[in-house]
Amino acid sequence: MKLNGSIELFRYWNRLRDGRPAPARTEVEPADIKTLLADTFILEKDTRGEAVFRLAGTRLCAIYGRELKGFSFPSLWRDEDRRSLARLAENVFEKKSVVVISFEGISRNGRTNSFEMLVLPLDGGVANPRCLGVMSADQKPFWLGADPIEEAEIQTIRVLDPARDPIFQTGRQAIGVPELSPNELPATGDRRRPGGSRRIRHLVVLDGGREE
Repeated sequence: MKLNGSIELFRYWNRLRDGRPAPARTEVEPADIKTLLADTFILEKDTRGEAVFRLAGTRLCAIYGRELKGFSFPSLWRDEDRRSLARLAENVFEKKSVVVISFEGISRNGRTNSFEMLVLPLDGGVANPRCLGVMSADQKPFWLGADPIEEAEIQTIRVLDPARDPIFQTGRQAIGVPELSPNELPATGDRRRPGGSRRIRHLVVLDGGREE
């Protein structure tokens, strides 16, 4: 996580859960995160099992130029990314994953801006799964909120285990995801790096050796 909105919401959520996989949805108090409310949202499952917006902050709705309540969460993304977003949301609902997405928003008039989105699980019981999230703009250009974002393209995705992963380690490499779900992502092994090195899982291997 890089942006303040994501970091602040995660810390609040982490305090609420107190070692549990997720806090109960009834534990979230809007007054506790009042500085973030304009950028936050809650997702739920509709009758088809699709992730839809139950609530969305005013600034978030302004960025997209419409009221997002009731809208499909994957529908905000380009066609190629919707399958990945649907599966990511399902992982948050069912597996209590924490997901960080960086993406590029494309406006009606072709302008672009970078965003970070954090999606966190809430325990609403088997019948009422919920997610709490926040979307933060990397920059705030003059046109944001006036020229609506109409499409979003994923840049990177991180699926985190908050009990094990270094949440705020900014040097951690994200996974570039075009059209695959998290469960289908290729392994990071044998990724070449500048200077003759490559990464195999958590190790960095330097190319070289003895000359005969």
